[in-house]
Amino acid sequence: MALRRPPESESTERNAPSVEAAFQAAPEEMVAQILEGELHLSPHPARPHVNVASNLLGLIGGPFVFGREGPGGWSILFKPEIHLGPGPDKLVPDLAGWRRERLKRAEGVEIPAHYDLAPDWACDILSERTRRRDKAQKMRIYAREGVRHVWHVDPLAQTLDVFRLIEREWLLVHSFAGNERVRAEPFEAVELDLALVWSE
Repeated sequence: MALRRPPESESTERNAPSVEAAFQAAPEEMVAQILEGELHLSPHPARPHVNVASNLLGLIGGPFVFGREGPGGWSILFKPEIHLGPGPDKLVPDLAGWRRERLKRAEGVEIPAHYDLAPDWACDILSERTRRRDKAQKMRIYAREGVRHVWHVDPLAQTLDVFRLIEREWLLVHSFAGNERVRAEPFEAVELDLALVWSE
């Protein structure tokens, strides 16, 4: 199932100084993002959201980060701040992964807290507060920056939607639900037990 082609973005404008100032002044108890020039503040996610993200990181991390019963070769991070584009857009996906050969090890004293390289994979855990921007603005930004794979995970509905970017168009490759055992790209080398994803 193909989704609507994301609109081309040729804007080279920087974020408004007031937006950048508000981003920097955001309270620590909020997650701050700048998406297409607009500031978005959200409370830190609720327990089902955090639980699912943590479970996914544990299940994928072993085989794909550490090479335990899997191919390794990835760096996967929990809630990294990623700066993309000329604005820049400042996104905080729940999980993001880079193929290790693309993500060079940072060295030196002045290492920034954020990353400015688009990930190969991003995963957003959907909630009522964030669903609309996860499905709209963030998907447009991911497409513009060439992120190859995106997962949308709904912890309450217990669903996993897997998207692949093809010529700047999102293709819904698979929709999984419940306690299925699945192979979901780009991590199809290892079977994922969804029952463990939803477990507490």
